[in-house]
Amino acid sequence: MSKKAIVVVESPAKSRTINKILGPRYVVLASMGHIMDLPKSKMGIDVEKDFKPEYIIIPGRKKYLTQLKEEAKNADVIYLAPDPDREGEAISWHLKNQLGKKKKVLRVAFDEITATAVKKAFEHPRAIDTNLVNAQQARRILDRIVGYSLSPILWKKVTRGLSAGRVQSVAVRLVVEREAEIRKFKPDEYWELEASLGKKSAEKRSFNASLEKIDKKAFRIKNESEAKRIKEDIRKNEFIVTAVKGQKKSRRPQAPFTTSKLQQDAFNKLRFSVNRTMRIAQGLYEGVELGGEESVGLITYMRTDSVRASQDAQAAAKEYIENAYGKKYYPAKPNVYKSKKSAQEAHECIRPTLPLRKPDSVKSFLTTDQFKLYELIWKRFISSQMVNAAYSVTTIEIEAGIYLFKTSGTKVVFDGFTALYPTSDTPKEGEQHKDLWKIPQLVQGERLDLLSLNDSQHFTKAPARYSDATLVNVLEEAGIGRPSTYAPIIYTIIMRNYVKRIKGYLSPTELGEIINGLLVKHFPKIMDTGFTAKMEDKLDDVEEGKLDWVRVLKDFYGPFMRDVNEAKKHMKSVKTEGVKTDEICEMCKKPMIIKWGRRGKFLSCSDFPRCKYAKSITTGVKCPAPNCEGELIERRSRRGPFYGCTKYPNCKYISRTLPEKNAESEGQNESNKESHKL
Repeated sequence: MSKKAIVVVESPAKSRTINKILGPRYVVLASMGHIMDLPKSKMGIDVEKDFKPEYIIIPGRKKYLTQLKEEAKNADVIYLAPDPDREGEAISWHLKNQLGKKKKVLRVAFDEITATAVKKAFEHPRAIDTNLVNAQQARRILDRIVGYSLSPILWKKVTRGLSAGRVQSVAVRLVVEREAEIRKFKPDEYWELEASLGKKSAEKRSFNASLEKIDKKAFRIKNESEAKRIKEDIRKNEFIVTAVKGQKKSRRPQAPFTTSKLQQDAFNKLRFSVNRTMRIAQGLYEGVELGGEESVGLITYMRTDSVRASQDAQAAAKEYIENAYGKKYYPAKPNVYKSKKSAQEAHECIRPTLPLRKPDSVKSFLTTDQFKLYELIWKRFISSQMVNAAYSVTTIEIEAGIYLFKTSGTKVVFDGFTALYPTSDTPKEGEQHKDLWKIPQLVQGERLDLLSLNDSQHFTKAPARYSDATLVNVLEEAGIGRPSTYAPIIYTIIMRNYVKRIKGYLSPTELGEIINGLLVKHFPKIMDTGFTAKMEDKLDDVEEGKLDWVRVLKDFYGPFMRDVNEAKKHMKSVKTEGVKTDEICEMCKKPMIIKWGRRGKFLSCSDFPRCKYAKSITTGVKCPAPNCEGELIERRSRRGPFYGCTKYPNCKYISRTLPEKNAESEGQNESNKESHKL
């Protein structure tokens, strides 16, 4: 080996873990993420020269790059080891250009930070994959073109400080359209009937059956009077068992986690926002101190859409399952799952790096959140390698004239994978589910006693607002975004104050709805989910070497800029017209309108600039600061929306959420500090 080798990764946590694996012969350094990017002050893309990007050293990274260059001077070989994805490849490419002149530069990539995986990667280094770099570069340039073209229009038409993103704007549209569905929804009344039945014998056991069909047809009882009429008619008939059906069913384990499925399960089971989930997962991947000098990555790379597991991981899972549960819980051959067509099969699923490492064995070294997430990942992977759960399902059909009633229940025959990873409706082995144990032994043709006939009123429900989990699911199903983008998408639309969380669910702000309306009208392609998904497919083709990245940009740029020029001329100016309200100007008695400024929305006289009267829009919530008589108003800063006091600067109270709503916004609570410096 060379007398001196340096290794460059993104973060200090990752560098510490890898340094302990490789030992003192290597110097492991951190670049702190990307070292180069497009300039913030201008577009930074020469469209006439095949979209040549103007990369500059990120100001906050200059000191780190200087340190890296100093170390590289005396190095015989430079290993670049950022994450195994497009972003990691782009970071490596920039590092090579800055550090690799007349140096031997090699790329190493691994899906897990363990001694075995890291050492194997260093035994088989490779060149930088230019296809991956080009795919990342094409995405970055696309997003820059869209953002730096749309944002100035929004500044002119709405207010300064706004921005629009290619993928984020589509996500906002989904949230806005769901809110519109909820608003226009009108609940329909319907009624259900349930009979309490018993055997014509001394046996006292009763059971319930629901009315399923009338005259062999599906139906809906619309109101109480109709329900009463049907009840009266049913009572005229004798209840006869017409069918007793038994069926064996099995349930296969769920596949190991991909990024989107981890984010969804972490929200549903742990109430973690996607950003919180990915931050915790990053720490588990980069390495955790397990006592003494041992530092190890506990999970594989957490940005993946693959469900593939290595043979070594499957073998370790088999060993654990057979020792902990017995051989009957392991299938005849390992379970294999099929990834989506677009998945990167070179990657693995998200799994524990060492399946034999039980969560309880590392609990004392983890934070509460780290333990919860590691346990979720560990259980999901181990259970994915277990046998199916087996059930016995019994369905009983009972007729009363033209009225068909049904009841059914499930009994666990063998719990299989649910012994470790139960589903929400999984009963324990040996227990019956859905009241099957209450049903007496019945035979076809048997007559039953009607003990009571009960009706219940219901109303159809509006579609639910998206949660982090359901929005990620919709984005994934629509082909919008990729594993590395789901968390940033949601984080960005909230920070821009286009979307807010209410009791953990996403709702558009007034500003978000206005901007969405403008963009949908003037940029129908950009805001179309199908178009956005096709663009993702093209970027995948660039990554696979099937498509030239410049061609992708050229095909996009011409039609997009025609829409930009049209919007500049014809887009409605909310900045001057505002949003109408019922309030009257106290100075000139003209109507007041809502406008948006640098610090948030406010009321302005519609006769501006002749009348310059304006006032803040308060929330109606009294400022919680001691001895303060002010109210809280919504404001914006570069770090996102917040609530401040109307008595500022005399009162400097600020909060990320309204005080009485702090419990409603789990995802925002993690960044909510009463005295947070904005």
